[in-house]
This record gives sequence, C-alpha cells and structure tokens, in this order.
Amino acid sequence: MYLAPVEDIAFTLKHVAGLKPALDDGTFGDLGEDLVDAVLSEAGRFATEEVAPLYKIGDEHGAVLKDAAVTMPPGWKELYRRWIDGGWNALSGPEGYGGQALPTMLGVAALEMWNSAAMAFGIGPTLTMGAVEALDKHASEELKAKYLAKLVSGEWMGTMNLTEPQAGSDLAALRTRAEPARDGTYRIFGQKIFITYGEHDLTDNIVHLVLARLPDAPAGTRGISLFLVPKFLVGADGSPGARNDVFCSGLEHKLGIHASPTCTMIYGDGFQGAKPGAIGWLIGEENKGLACMFTMMNNARLAVGMQGVAVAEAATQKAIAYANERRQGKAADYAGAGMAPIVHHPDVQRNLLTMKALTQIARAISYSCAHAIDLARVSSGDQAAHWRDRANLLTPLAKAFSTDIGVEVASLGVQVHGGMGFIEETGAAALYRDARIAPIYEGTNGIQAIDLVTRKLPLGGGEHVHGFIAELAAVASAVRTSNLEGFGHTADALDRGLDDLTQATCFLQRLSADGRTGEALAGATPYLRLVSLAAGGAYLARGALADHGRVAFCRFFAENLLGETSALKERVVDGAASLAAAGRTLISA
Repeated sequence: MYLAPVEDIAFTLKHVAGLKPALDDGTFGDLGEDLVDAVLSEAGRFATEEVAPLYKIGDEHGAVLKDAAVTMPPGWKELYRRWIDGGWNALSGPEGYGGQALPTMLGVAALEMWNSAAMAFGIGPTLTMGAVEALDKHASEELKAKYLAKLVSGEWMGTMNLTEPQAGSDLAALRTRAEPARDGTYRIFGQKIFITYGEHDLTDNIVHLVLARLPDAPAGTRGISLFLVPKFLVGADGSPGARNDVFCSGLEHKLGIHASPTCTMIYGDGFQGAKPGAIGWLIGEENKGLACMFTMMNNARLAVGMQGVAVAEAATQKAIAYANERRQGKAADYAGAGMAPIVHHPDVQRNLLTMKALTQIARAISYSCAHAIDLARVSSGDQAAHWRDRANLLTPLAKAFSTDIGVEVASLGVQVHGGMGFIEETGAAALYRDARIAPIYEGTNGIQAIDLVTRKLPLGGGEHVHGFIAELAAVASAVRTSNLEGFGHTADALDRGLDDLTQATCFLQRLSADGRTGEALAGATPYLRLVSLAAGGAYLARGALADHGRVAFCRFFAENLLGETSALKERVVDGAASLAAAGRTLISA
C-alpha cells in the first residue's frame, strides 16, 4: 500500500528546490512553514487513506461507456466529491474565483501524492487546473465570471482538446472548424481523439477547451483559434441547461490508467437531434489560440512530469517492501537463519538504490521548475525574466526526464519482484502499465528534447543555461570544501558530469549558430538526459549538505550512476553522422 512520503517531499521542497529561503524572505507573504507542513501532511493523509484504496478497483473495473455516457468505477464519484470538499482543486487557483493562491510548489507536491495513490485519478484534475490558468490569463471577463469559480472549486471539470486522427502532434494539420454565428458565438464541427476525462459522471458539467480553425484562417499553426465548449450550456443563473452538440463516441482500451476515460469526442454532429454545431465561445484573439493553449500545455507538462515522479515513488515503495519480505538464497551479510530477505543481495540493493535515486532527482528537478514558476510570478523586471527563463529551461526536463524514469523505475520494480512482478497480483505490473503513457502525451519526450535544444538553449542569448551550470558547479565546490569523508569521490564525479554537460552544451550551441539544426537534433534526446543527470547529482548533493544523513545516498548516485554523462556527451558530440547514415537504411523508397 502506498504511504505518502511527506517528510521527503517537504525536505526536497524546502532544502533542495528553494522553498525555505523564499519563505524566510517573505516571498509568499505570510505563508510559513507551519502551513506548508499542514497542507502536505493532510494531502498525504488523503492520498494514503482515501485515494490509494480505490486504485485497484479503478484499474480492474475501468471507466465504462454506454449510450454516450461514461460511468466511473465504484466509489470514484464519492472520492472526487470528498476531494473537492477538502478544497484540493482550489489549492493554487486564483483567489478572485475562490482559489487559495498557494505556490505552484505546493500544488505539484500534492499532485505527486494524488498520482502516486492512483494516476488515473490524479490526471483528471490536472486538466481542470490547466483550463483554469488558460481562462484566467486569456478569456473575457464574461467567460471568467461564468466558468472560473466552478472550475477552480472542481464543481466542474475541464479538458484540453488538441489531437485529431490525422494530426497527432502536428497541430498545423488540425481540421476542426469554427463558424461564426450572428450572436457572437461560434459553431464547432470536428472530431478530437485521446481526450482525457472528455466524458464522465464526476461533475454535472464538463468544460472543453477546443482548438479549431475559422473559415478565413491562415494555414498552419498561425490559423488556430481556441474555443470554450461546455457539455451543457450555462444559463443566466450559472446552472447547466440544455445539452450542447458534443458527445463521446468511444473510449480507448488502454495499456494502463484504465479508470481515466480517454475519449473520442464528436463536435457538431447533431447529437440527440440537436441542430448541428456545438456552441462555443472564443478565448483570446482569433488565430492566436495556440498561444492560449500553450498556457495550459506548459502547466500540463509539469503536471505530467509529476506523474512520472509519482509512479516511480509508488513503484519504489512497493519494491522495497517486497524485497524486505521475500526470502531467497544466501547473502554474505545475512546472519539470520534460513534464506535471506532478498534486500540483502547486492544486486537487489543496486536496483532499489537506483530506483530511489532516479525518483529523487526527478522530484528535485520538477519541484525546482515549480519554484521558478512561482518566483517568476511574484518578481518583477530582470528577476522575473530570469525566473521565466529558468522555468522554461526546466520544463522539458521535468516532463521528459521524469516520465522516462517513471517507466524505468517501474520496470526495475517488476525486476525486483521477479516472476511475481510479471503477474497482476502484486500490483508492480499495473504501475509499469500506467507509467508508459506519460512519455507520450502532452508532447512526446522527443518533442521536449527538440524544444530544449532549439528554444531553451538560446535563452538569454545562450547564457542562461551556462548560468544554471555555474550554480550546479557551486554545489560541487561546496561538497569538495565540506571535507565530509562520507562523500567519497562525489565532488570529482560531479565535476566530471558538469564538464560533460558544458562541452555538450557548447557543441550544440555552435551547431545551431552555424545553421546545422539537423545535427543538433540528433543529439537532443541524449542531451536532455545528460542535463537531467548532471543537475540531479547536484540537487542530491545540495540535499546532503543540508542533511548529512543523506551523504551516503548522494555518494551512491555520484559513483554508480553519474558516470553515464560521459557516454551521453559522446552521443551528442559524435553520434549525428552515424545516426544519419543508419537512418537512411530505414527509409522506404
């Protein structure tokens, strides 16, 4: 059973990602450690005692579609009601619409716990929170007044409708169309696929944010607009009224997250005899919808990164518990009678420590990204620009690295369980199944790597990333001057990893400056992992300097796992030519 790691989450927030100095400086007004600890403690209790017990029911029962209506698994509707009654959906929402306006850091920490307890549950509110941010920043005052309070509270849920069968990740190929009506609204026609929580029975209304094209829109992404399309039209009194012309025509039968309804949505097909055309309202300006949607997508990318951290944490807990119970073989350091618990075997220890290390560095990267978002919001001038750049730099790492390690750690969890991990009884396989979607949605991890190399390395004239590396190098220097014997060769390993990162960064920046983008993109994915491991090593060291009880664990990562940066640097610097040559053999004439 999952047990929310509240103490470790609080430590990472405060002493690694930077929350404690911000609290001490009064950055977030009168928010103090006592309130932070209380929020985390109660979120951990709710995740452990309320959400986690319904995980298996959701996985086995799944969401069910009948007559265009989706029924959630037994107990989930009541769970969701308790969750919004606790105020959790409003945690970081805008105060003007009933939100608590707490820092993003606290929101993502709680999000980690919901997703560890049941990823299929945690993903639903994620989209609602993203819709809140998009509407708050881009919608008209009229739309805000009608929809935001109920979305902030969670009384209504929101969705994000991008993907179409022919388009996939290429939004330039979208075909859904929007026709202006005389009353200032629009009629939406088209099909969207893979829409998370597009239909369900948790709330009495669902607010869809839909990308579509106007009749005279320019081609490509410059001609996309964003529309608000509710499942039920909202009356003057704010209550749901007539059914809109939008419905769920199918549910995907997925590898994992079975309780999360992944829907095919049909707009403007004359549902239940209605006049064809789903009624929608423009958000922001015509043909500027992609900029509005990216507000929601960037929110979602960090949230999906937290799903990777969450599944990794759950898999690690499950594996450690099993390794302490399962007895097999002899172990050199075991003095007890009979077979040793497998946790005594060095190879099992290596797997478990690798799982813990990857989980913790992904958590640190993601929380640091949230911290940068928070500081960008409360700062001004050059400081705000600095923190916006930092959030932009860390977002692809938080999304891609964290979700990659979610899969990697869940796979190691299956390995620790042995044959019992490959069957459903232990639950290790279910976590592996759930984790596999996260590297795909909200922009595949390959797209995140492209974004990192082409858009994020040039930030600040190309100097922001080097400032980030310098901050990490200062941590390595502090390890060296601490003279703590337990660190072993940690400082040397950190220096080598950061040197690999610097060389790879400069190489990619030179390629981009020379217009050799194809060669740079050949190294994008290994570069993203290289940045993440190097930064993760420094984050673990920062934690160990704050709490010397963490020194041995930091040393394990530095001396056993951080050496991968050397091979990743070689892939970045020398791999393009061989990739291109071999890649040509895959292309049909």
